[in-house]
Parts: sequence; structure tokens; C-alpha cells
Amino acid sequence: MPRGLFITLEGLDGSGKTTQIKRLAGWLKKRFPAEEPILTRQPGGTPTGDRIRALVLDSRSAGLSPLAELALMFADRAQAIAELIQPALDQGKIVLCDRFTDSTEAYQGGGRQLGSAPVLELHRLLCANLQPDLTLLLLPPLEASLGRNLARARSRNERAAEQNGADEGRFEQEQDAFYRRAWEKYREIALREPDRITLIEGDLTIDQVHEKIIEAVASRLLAHNQTASSLDDRTGNVPASG
Repeated sequence: MPRGLFITLEGLDGSGKTTQIKRLAGWLKKRFPAEEPILTRQPGGTPTGDRIRALVLDSRSAGLSPLAELALMFADRAQAIAELIQPALDQGKIVLCDRFTDSTEAYQGGGRQLGSAPVLELHRLLCANLQPDLTLLLLPPLEASLGRNLARARSRNERAAEQNGADEGRFEQEQDAFYRRAWEKYREIALREPDRITLIEGDLTIDQVHEKIIEAVASRLLAHNQTASSLDDRTGNVPASG
């Protein structure tokens, strides 16, 4: 069976990832009604990952060292790959993940100033260097990211804390300089890996971002299906319909 398709969404807090990944999942369900995509997030997505998420994002974890934070992110990721992502890909499914190693490189490598090298090396060692087939990077202008978007993220976390007691506001307490470094690291990653990353820039509406996402995903699906058909032809298998 051909490997499934692994798609990640990236961006700073408040960039609209959560909204867009849900809209993308809905589009895929309509396009492939018999093959519902797997929707997950990082940190989290597994019972162990959800416990790590609660620790890493809780504002009471303010004394967490950058290296401890980095280690926890990769503990979560290694578990998610072993328990959820890799099995789904092996079954030929489409996996949509809200954040992956690019987030760690941007936030811990850039924001925490640990650099890219330790992040990429840990990804190689702990994640078997699993790479997304497509990464959709939402990167509004820096000033919008530091202003309106972060304010929206902080308000969202405050509402969640009031409604269910979940404190996930630790990163939103960081200063602008932290997010500026993360934003710049994201751009660096996009320039380094243009074949994998579709960079969606500009102060766009939700519908405009969705249109760009669908265009990128449809193109990658076509290429992926053509590759799968070619593999089936060489092995004598009959391609699955749909």
C-alpha cells in the first residue's frame, strides 16, 4: 500500500492555523468521503502528549528551562509519530497536523535562541527524520503577528481558562522579541525548504488563506496520486479508486 500523505500547518500563535486546519479537513472529507483525514496537533494528540501539552503550555511552568522545554516537545512528538502518525501513514491515510518540528525550530531554536542544529539533530534521532509531504506556513506581516494576532491568541486562551480551567497561556506571556525571533526563523526555514513549504504571506482574509491552502493541497494530492499510481503499475497492483 502506498504511503499516506502527511500535511502540517505552521505559524505563530493567532495566525489562524486552527481555523484553517478545520476548514481543510472539511474540504478533504467532501473530496474523499470514504477516507476521512486524521486530524491531530502538537503538543498533544495522544494521551501521553496531552499530559505533556498541559505541562508545557501551563503558565505555572514559567521556570521550565529552554532545554527541558525542547526535550518535552520531542518526547511528545516521538510518541505521536509512534502511536498515531506513522501507523496512519502506513495505512495510506491523510494526516493533518497542527504544528510539527518546524514549530520547535521556530520557537525553541529561534525564540529560545537554542539554534536550529540541536532541533534538527533531535528530529533525526528521535523522529527517524520523518518529514511532512507538505507544510502550509501561515505568516502574516510581522507587525500584525505581534499585535492583533497575539492579542487574539491571548484572548482565546483566557476564555478557555474561564470555561474549562485549562491554562495554555505560557507562550503568550513572552515578549515581542521572542516572537520576532520565531517569525524570522520561520522565514528562514521556508527559504531553506521551498519544495516542502508553501509560504502564505500577507494580511489576508480567512477565505483568501483557505483558497491558497486548497490550491497547494490539490496540487500536492495530484502529484502524490500520480506517484502512487506509478508505484502500483511497477508492482502490478491495481490503484485504489477515489
